[in-house]
Amino acid sequence: MSQVPRWLGRIGAELTELGERLDERRAEVERETQGEDDTDVPRAAVVPAGVREAGRGRPAAAEDEESTAPGAEDSEVSAPEQVPAPPQYAPAVAARPDPAAAVPWGVRVAAEAGWRLLILAGTVWVLMRVISAVQLVVLAFVTALLVTALLQPTVARLRRHGVPRGLATALTAILGFVVMGLVGWFVVWQVMENIDNLSSQIQDGIDELRKWLLNSPFHVTDKQINEIAKNLREAVGANTDQITSAGLEGVTVIVEGLTGILLTMFSTLFLLYDGKRIWEWSLKLVPAAARPGVAGAGPRAWRTLTAYVRGTVIVALIDAIFIGLGIYFLDVPMAVPLAVFIFLFAFIPLVGAVVSGALAVVVALVTQGVFAAVMVLAVVLAVQQIEGHILQPFILGRAVRVHPLAVVLSVAAGGMIAGIGGAVVAVPLVAVTNTVVGYLRSYAEETALRQAPPPPPDA
Repeated sequence: MSQVPRWLGRIGAELTELGERLDERRAEVERETQGEDDTDVPRAAVVPAGVREAGRGRPAAAEDEESTAPGAEDSEVSAPEQVPAPPQYAPAVAARPDPAAAVPWGVRVAAEAGWRLLILAGTVWVLMRVISAVQLVVLAFVTALLVTALLQPTVARLRRHGVPRGLATALTAILGFVVMGLVGWFVVWQVMENIDNLSSQIQDGIDELRKWLLNSPFHVTDKQINEIAKNLREAVGANTDQITSAGLEGVTVIVEGLTGILLTMFSTLFLLYDGKRIWEWSLKLVPAAARPGVAGAGPRAWRTLTAYVRGTVIVALIDAIFIGLGIYFLDVPMAVPLAVFIFLFAFIPLVGAVVSGALAVVVALVTQGVFAAVMVLAVVLAVQQIEGHILQPFILGRAVRVHPLAVVLSVAAGGMIAGIGGAVVAVPLVAVTNTVVGYLRSYAEETALRQAPPPPPDA
């Protein structure tokens, strides 16, 4: 019976030691999950406090018996093995390239040009809307610029002879407006004086044209001619309301025309008197970086506009004189008013010459017959050929030379936007723009060359 308590004590000590070792193992697992480093102390060297106290309270014989007890070696816990690094289960994946680098170079260039063109198109569209809203003011100011370009050399000449600026401006403006008013009055007077005679001549011409068509090789019958006349009368009768409304709108057009004339005269006076200071004030609205280039382009644009207006006046005067003389010697009625119309329409390049020449041919056809119309057509074509190949290159020069395709397109666009006024100002606007763009390009190249670093000296 004396061995039973010892045996029970040994079993209790072993159970206590096993529980403590399980607690230690649990703590080690928790430390591993928290990323802490494992201790280098061997598991056998760690003796729990309860085991040490139990060992102190037992005699040496009990310790010897415990050390020699079966299964004592199995109770020792060996040091944990080193855990290897996890394998690289997935291969390395290359980083995705920049999306801009993946787009082809041509597509990127097209996109860059595309959005810039869209911005320019939107700007032009907004500008056109603004111009359409104040069309009368814009046309009046542009017309004042053209008149000022025509009259400004006279003001400068008077100033060189000692005339004060205000007096020189007043004399030039009054003289210019009186001359233009007299030209307009003369045209209206000639038309009103010859309208009765012209009506009878037109009726006689229509009868002669009808006889010529009946005897012509075109095989036109009297029935066809009467059918055409009937259709014309029906068209006029059906469109009576439109004609009446057009007459009512004509009153509005006259009021707007008078307003535009007053604005043009007022603007011309100030441009002649104070044009330089107006230009200097306008330069202050330009950004400082672009101001030197614009300051240099302005005088060149003004010289181009002056040369264009003066050259166009001279060419139009020559056309009117020679075509008017041809019409006069062919006994075509209203030769002087037709010559004035040719002069005025000459300010619309290409298109104006065609319209005025066609008007002269039609008047000759209905008043003097087919032969006179053919002769007038020959005179008009001859004068226009001389104008296009001799007068314009010699008088206008290369400074304002614009390609015929650009002339036709600009006149068509100006006519669609602002009617006859837009067609008149379209070509000088294109000429001035061409001069400004050419100068700014040359100025930018010269500035880049001046700012470029000097070449390195030779070794």
